[in-house]
Amino acid sequence: MTALLQLTLLGLKLNFRNRMAILYGYLFPLIFLVAFWAVYRSDPVPLALHLGQFLTITILGSACFGLPTTIVSERERGVWRRYRLLPARVWVFLTSVLLARAVLLVTAALLQLALAFAFGMPAPAHPFGLLAAFAVASFAFLGFGLVIAMLVDNVPAVQALGQCIFLPMLMIGGVAVQLESLPAWVQHLSLFFPGRYAVEALQLSAAGTGLSRAGFDFAALLLTGVAGAIAAGAMFRWDKAFAPRRAWLLLSIGMWAAVGMAAEVRSLASISAVKDTREVGSVRDYAPAPPNAKAAPISWQDVTQADIDGIDFKRLPPDDGIISPLSRGDETPDPVIVPALDRIRDGLAGWSPGNVIDPVQRARNLLAVAAVPDIMQMEQVERFVPRLVFARLQAVIPPRELPKILYWIAMHPDEGDDRAMHQLGAFGLPDITGATSPVRGRVMLYAFKLLGRLAGPLPNN
Repeated sequence: MTALLQLTLLGLKLNFRNRMAILYGYLFPLIFLVAFWAVYRSDPVPLALHLGQFLTITILGSACFGLPTTIVSERERGVWRRYRLLPARVWVFLTSVLLARAVLLVTAALLQLALAFAFGMPAPAHPFGLLAAFAVASFAFLGFGLVIAMLVDNVPAVQALGQCIFLPMLMIGGVAVQLESLPAWVQHLSLFFPGRYAVEALQLSAAGTGLSRAGFDFAALLLTGVAGAIAAGAMFRWDKAFAPRRAWLLLSIGMWAAVGMAAEVRSLASISAVKDTREVGSVRDYAPAPPNAKAAPISWQDVTQADIDGIDFKRLPPDDGIISPLSRGDETPDPVIVPALDRIRDGLAGWSPGNVIDPVQRARNLLAVAAVPDIMQMEQVERFVPRLVFARLQAVIPPRELPKILYWIAMHPDEGDDRAMHQLGAFGLPDITGATSPVRGRVMLYAFKLLGRLAGPLPNN
């Protein structure tokens, strides 16, 4: 243990003296974070939907460039020849190299998260799960980083080979480009890139249901890391004069292929079985203006059945789509998400914005609770929260008034107070720190959908 600790500390000193290691370890991740923020700064919740991506890029950059560049440059300068004389086994030396790189990686990720919080990103929904996913993803990629270091002889070769892995992982591996926006054949191909599993595991902890649904992702990353570590150990060499046993590379690459084939067998390629890419639209997409504008109600109390009958409920996005999803009345949630749903249901009764005197604002605030999980794409949770909100609306607003109020909210999405969107911590939901217009659009859709169930055109089963 003493030798391991001393070698790790020595490795840290050498890394901090290496300008390329600092560049790839700290500046590189921050550049990508700023790029993500610049592209997605209009999101209602900044960076929360992309945390898995930019953290994976941090790990991937360290594995493809930072770690192997440091190792190869030291080996070229003859530093490793001196290590060979130490009374320590090879595995102790390799472990110390990985531990030193892990320290750099963790500090770089913390710096990246600090800047992301400064940009307005909320805290992860499952911080301990995020730490576990980060550790497993780091193990997987650093193992392959060691393989690169053992395979090549000089720093330019590291950069060339690293780019051959880094760029495809970003573009078609689900790391920099979200898989939902890529063709089906690319989604299948991405199953053979471990970057996809790292993003999924990290994102589940950032804004999803946690790691309970990341079993395959964890298994894929662990197997990738073990195969890389074994291959790197078998290819280990103290001096570039010795040729590596390249046949062991097949073990590491073969594991990528095995994981991809296992994912294909499990039909994990498609990100979403149903995909609704339509825009939210405006009020007039669902309720055309009446021929006589003077006939429009001037307050929610003036809403009539004729006004409600003028809504084209068939034009609303489907309940099983991406936009404004809504579970069936007889649908049972996965036990994994029941605690999160219970927290929201129990919190609705005592939530101050849901008990304001004005019934229209009260309903508008409650509908915002359903809109935010939809905006955040919180997997299955987003489908069931509208049902909880619907039950609460029926409990706090008289039956004869609720259809009129829902109609009024749907027809006037830009009215009312937005402050409730910043008071969602009681439900474990993030605050909305960007533009509120996307949330208002979802509030409009859910008002239409719940009204349709009360009025009859939409089934309430």
